[in-house]
Amino acid sequence: MPGSNIEEKETQTQITRRRFLSYLGGGFILGGLFLQGFAALKSLFPKVLYEPPTKFKVGMPSDFPEGVRFLPEHRLFIIRNNDRFHCISAICTHLGCTVNLAQYSPPKTYDSSSGKVVSETFEFHCPCHGSKYRENGNIYAGPAPLPLPWYKLYVAPDGQIVVDTNTAVNHDFRLKV
Repeated sequence: MPGSNIEEKETQTQITRRRFLSYLGGGFILGGLFLQGFAALKSLFPKVLYEPPTKFKVGMPSDFPEGVRFLPEHRLFIIRNNDRFHCISAICTHLGCTVNLAQYSPPKTYDSSSGKVVSETFEFHCPCHGSKYRENGNIYAGPAPLPLPWYKLYVAPDGQIVVDTNTAVNHDFRLKV
């Protein structure tokens, strides 16, 4: 009966259909438990887009000298003229590049649409595609479709200037401090 010993070993190592299905079912149960645990852990870390605040303090009025000051961390220009302040965005309205300040000495003059001669000491140039903006943010050259937006400024109770980039204002807005 040496042949029966070999047949016995083959049947012991051979996996049965019942055993295969029980392994498969156990694998699915363990996989499902693993995925549930992973989903539970992942829910502890929410998918939130942390955007910068739309209102922020930029400093005391005395921190700003007469003229233009660029705030690179906020991509803004704060312009001081005596005791009046206004804020212009430094983000080109074409494709979002940061515009550069071009200072003029002596001032540059041009005829406005109202027939007056206007004198400027600076303007904004976009280095990416050549858009050019006047001192007030109005576009006069290049592919940009809109002027640079102006943002609301106000003074906080602690005396600092606050910029509200969520509120656009007209080009005649000035904060008097």
